[in-house]
Amino acid sequence: MSGRTLTKADIIDYVYNKSDKSRYEVKGIVEGLLQIMKDAIKNENSLLLSGFGKFESYAKEARKGRNPHTSRAITLPARKVVVFRLSRKFRAELNPGE
Repeated sequence: MSGRTLTKADIIDYVYNKSDKSRYEVKGIVEGLLQIMKDAIKNENSLLLSGFGKFESYAKEARKGRNPHTSRAITLPARKVVVFRLSRKFRAELNPGE
């Protein structure tokens, strides 16, 4: 899968091919897992997957910005953002020899 994006459908297909469940059951399991992950990030602000990494959400304050087309000053609204940090173990697997 080098150079291409892994999609939810790809994950469903992979799990389906490795299990004895129906494609419908696997789809429900994968979508349920993704919903658990989304709810954790929304409600608890972080999701830790040992050996993989940590998703964290935090609030960004409103700030001043500039429209690059018109050069007019604008105010960018406050918003929530999500960041992902690799675990040390996974980082070592990606970068052997570091």
